[in-house]
Amino acid sequence: MTRRPKCEPMSQGIKTPCVKVCFVDPTAQLCVGCFRKMEELGRWTKYSDAERDTIMGQLEARREAYLASRTAAS
Repeated sequence: MTRRPKCEPMSQGIKTPCVKVCFVDPTAQLCVGCFRKMEELGRWTKYSDAERDTIMGQLEARREAYLASRTAAS
């Protein structure tokens, strides 16, 4: 009789800054929901946890810069 391998519980999901407001500003090339760049959106699942943490540490500054540029443009 062959034994099936024991199933391990699924690991935690990938950490993400997604707020489910997906709109990419074509000029800024940023998602204005989470402020990730287009390349980051496409590669998010391929990044290591450390790479994702580094990017996530930059998002607040991107948000502030984006909002400031929008205010200045008005």
